[in-house]
Amino acid sequence: MKIAKKLGQAVATVTLGMSLSAGAMAGEVNIGFTGPLSGGAALYGENTLSGLRMAVEEINAAGGFDLNGEKTTVNLVSLDDRYSPAQAATNAKRLKQESNVSAIFVPHSGGIFALQDFNEKDDFLLMAYSSVPSITEKGNSLTLRIPPTFDGYVRAFTDYALEHQGKKLGMGGATHEYAKIWGSMVKKEWESKGGEVVSDTPMDYNKSADFFTGVSRIIAEAPDVMFVGGASEPTGLVVQQARQMGFQGGFIVMDQAKIDEVAKVAGGLDMVEGAIGVVPLSVYETDAAKDFIERYKAEYGKMPGSEAAYNYLALHALVEAMDATESTDPKTLRAAVGDALKSMDVSKNPYEVTEVTENGGFVTETTLAVVKDGEIVREEID
Repeated sequence: MKIAKKLGQAVATVTLGMSLSAGAMAGEVNIGFTGPLSGGAALYGENTLSGLRMAVEEINAAGGFDLNGEKTTVNLVSLDDRYSPAQAATNAKRLKQESNVSAIFVPHSGGIFALQDFNEKDDFLLMAYSSVPSITEKGNSLTLRIPPTFDGYVRAFTDYALEHQGKKLGMGGATHEYAKIWGSMVKKEWESKGGEVVSDTPMDYNKSADFFTGVSRIIAEAPDVMFVGGASEPTGLVVQQARQMGFQGGFIVMDQAKIDEVAKVAGGLDMVEGAIGVVPLSVYETDAAKDFIERYKAEYGKMPGSEAAYNYLALHALVEAMDATESTDPKTLRAAVGDALKSMDVSKNPYEVTEVTENGGFVTETTLAVVKDGEIVREEID
């Protein structure tokens, strides 16, 4: 009996040790990330992750935050899902089971929708970096949408293109779920305002580097404007190949791609003349944005994109909420992030977001930029 009792105590000790090693260490909280870190969208995933890493480094360098009277640091646990919703779901299960994360950041709509099937049951906060409107219309009580919804972009971009560039649109967006939703909304908006869609040829931006076949089909229909967009790097290749094949019209660039990043891949701003897209962070004139850009460039040696800035501020707000509530409970944090955005230091908030809607969306203004005479120019939206 004594042997059996000792064996049972030993097993219990080993099990407890495994649990502690799988989860956060004492004085440490785990935050999860699943996103594309390989494949065609790898740069997009890395840009997102860089903003999270920068926030974690700053929080920990400052001594962490208070949790139940104890100074606590943040550990970021990141997994590659190659832009696959199924892999994102698998990663999320692993992050919860092995690392006991209270929140998981996901930068693509397919993965977000997959995680919404079980995040309430599994009790983790879903930090959604995607502008698909339905993400916060599904009634999921543990979802926060970080960027603004793209329906405002769809209206503004199509209005500008129809007024300044022509009536014929060639559709050349990506094939992942987010791009398909964007594309269907653009097509509907374009046709409802009297425009004509002359070609609809979606392409797999995540696997291909040679888009000549798809682009040639679009250009053969002589569009005035091309709708393009996935991650910035493959979008730049699509634009480059369109120009090489003689296309001289404008581009409607889906908000996932950033004009300045697209231009670098395509061969310069002259290659994206007439492109319409979101205002890149590099064009923002606020002190908070300029300060973030300077610190990010010092850390990573390059200009940050919006995915880095938005996820940076979102993680700071999440930890601010943990500090204020002294809790890592997902429901408590979901309710506290709005106040955290208002109270956090503006230097941690490059987009100066101060409000969260009742259904969980960060409130940010819709912006529009266009490339004119080789420069990115911000345009006012009516």
